[in-house]
Amino acid sequence: MGEEPMDRTETISVEAILKDELARGNRALSGVAPVISHMLESSGHALVSDAIVARLRGMLNDLALQLLSAGQSATEHDKVDEGAIDQVADTLSSDGEVLNHLYALAMEGHLTERLEQRSSVDPVLSPLLQELIASDKPTIAELAMATLAAQSRFTQSQRRMELPLGELPSQLFVNVLKRFKKSKFDIEPAAMSNAIKALKVGYDEGAGRLGLLARLVSSMRGGAVAALELDHAGLALFTSGIAALSRQPRDLAILACHERQAARLALSLRAAGLSAEAIERQFLLVEPAEMLPDGIAAMAPGKAQDLLAASDVSAFYAHGAV
Repeated sequence: MGEEPMDRTETISVEAILKDELARGNRALSGVAPVISHMLESSGHALVSDAIVARLRGMLNDLALQLLSAGQSATEHDKVDEGAIDQVADTLSSDGEVLNHLYALAMEGHLTERLEQRSSVDPVLSPLLQELIASDKPTIAELAMATLAAQSRFTQSQRRMELPLGELPSQLFVNVLKRFKKSKFDIEPAAMSNAIKALKVGYDEGAGRLGLLARLVSSMRGGAVAALELDHAGLALFTSGIAALSRQPRDLAILACHERQAARLALSLRAAGLSAEAIERQFLLVEPAEMLPDGIAAMAPGKAQDLLAASDVSAFYAHGAV
């Protein structure tokens, strides 16, 4: 798959085709919203399988349980009322930003398992992570070890359909606490205040998996392109690398790996600087080879970045579709 030059007319045609494919991908993402907003009771949408719905529901309930159990002893956790869990989970599901993020995590967990089964991509200890752990730079080796532990916890949590509150990005952690305060269930103001205080004291965004992954990719500097080899880096570092190098939210980098988002994935990898041959290798792991958009070989990385930047995903975010 060579990178032969194209004339201006052909280049404009390729850009138009990719813009159209990207727009179709965005519409597919925005179409997830009705499914999720109706309490995740339907799995009829291509981007919301039964497995994704189950993960979403499980994570919402787990977050609700953690909120209701905050400040209590371990023995008291078993006494939390199921009705209260449902009420808090329902309240959390009405926050589009929170639901967006949980959907992306559910998709990541699903794709991680699929890649392990289909392509033997290790879900926890990838070859790249092993190399970083063995780095002669203590700070990088320590960061890589912490990332390994965090990725192991994520994989286990996804299998249990859970999500620790401490793994939420800071803004979403704040959103969750605000929603919790507005939940319609009986709780003494003092108890609510103590629970919120306990949760804030125990929160450390920098120790979360997403923060560790971002810092690890950043520590690689010019070598961060190594994270864009999926079978070598593993999905977690791969998507964090795409996010950093193509300047996109990580949640979108995850969803770019779905079969309906071929244009976004190809443009993201090109924007990050990969050659057409390297992009094709990633597609062989993520997508059928024929799904690779034509013309990506001749597109400059800067133009790919421009197309991604101009892509309108506002409706997708606004309706809680991620």
